[in-house]
Amino acid sequence: MSAAASARGAAFRCRHILPMAGPPLENGWLRVARGRIVALGRGRPPAGAIDLGDAIVVPGLVNAHTHLEFSDLRAPLDAAGGLPGWIGRIVRLRRERDAAPGAAERVATALRCGLAESALAGVTTIGEIATQADVAAVATNGPRVRTFREALGLSAAAGDAAFRSLVADLDRLGADAAAGLSPHAPYSVAAPLGRRIMAEARRRRLPVAMHVAESPAERELLTSGTGPLRRTLDDLGAWRPECPPRLLPAAEWITRLAGATRGIVVHGTFLDRDTDAFGRLARHRDRLCVVVCPRTTQALSDTLPPVAMFREAGIRVALGTDSRASTPDLSVLAECRALVASGAASPAEALRMATIHGAWALSFERRCGRLSPGLAADLVILRPPASCSDPWEAALDPATRIQATMRAGRFIAGEA
Repeated sequence: MSAAASARGAAFRCRHILPMAGPPLENGWLRVARGRIVALGRGRPPAGAIDLGDAIVVPGLVNAHTHLEFSDLRAPLDAAGGLPGWIGRIVRLRRERDAAPGAAERVATALRCGLAESALAGVTTIGEIATQADVAAVATNGPRVRTFREALGLSAAAGDAAFRSLVADLDRLGADAAAGLSPHAPYSVAAPLGRRIMAEARRRRLPVAMHVAESPAERELLTSGTGPLRRTLDDLGAWRPECPPRLLPAAEWITRLAGATRGIVVHGTFLDRDTDAFGRLARHRDRLCVVVCPRTTQALSDTLPPVAMFREAGIRVALGTDSRASTPDLSVLAECRALVASGAASPAEALRMATIHGAWALSFERRCGRLSPGLAADLVILRPPASCSDPWEAALDPATRIQATMRAGRFIAGEA
């Protein structure tokens, strides 16, 4: 089936459809036209429907947090020393790359690699953390992208430069772009810069994402100004002991994130150890979402975020892959499997995190994240190894193959 044909309209029949907006449809069918889902049901399909046999159709996957600039790495960076050690290595790598000839083209190539890999992995929507706005120039025919422009700075001079660059990139993107802002983390954004970023987010009505509670070393730095994270910042020349920055605790940042049109708490690995921060997160759950990256937190912290605690408090949880600097690939299904294997979620719960909750996190809930008439025809055709009775488990079976990925009625990977 060609991309042009998919744009005109088509119908598909398969063994199972998992709409996420309702119960599974066995012997289900759906019809697509003009890039949208126009109908779906079970039983006898529309005339001329393409029979996908025992396939499982799910909504396009949402990678709600990633850094595509590292998609050209062949293997993750060494995780020795946990988050502080890894941060030192990632900053040095970025500095080396930025100083090398052809840095801009290298970033563009990495972004294209990441977008292509994501499409092959069933991803139709991405929340990208970008130090520059380059992703908008290359994200054309693949997954849709919300670009969270990142900024960090501990000194007044660094904060001023970061903010000026951020505003310039937003102006270049234009008002119609799917943009967002990202003050990097409580340990890398001083209070004055954070205040300016949040004010700009409110002025432009943009969602905001921030890495929060990633490591015990973060809380030690914020409370006492000491510890392994402080040593990493010293080694990188980012900390000026004669003029230490004013840093805000996780709880204060969560309150500020709740002031945006939508706020994303990324990782949140150790929020169960911070009663004040967790309480504020739960209180503002109507405007906040947690995006967890299970394989990254396992590698850097040897643990998983308190997913069950989040869910019990009614907090939405979405999934991300972080980057190929911390994981071997950009597979959202692999992140689902990591949660299920740990007992933190059932297959159905994990898949909802990877679809409907991810779309909400990125403020795309009216476009994608579920299979429902009127929404974009974003879907993934999964080919399980054998006929299955439980489509949720089969969808996460490592032997299940991704046959095709469709975004807005056009195949961006594979074919039907």
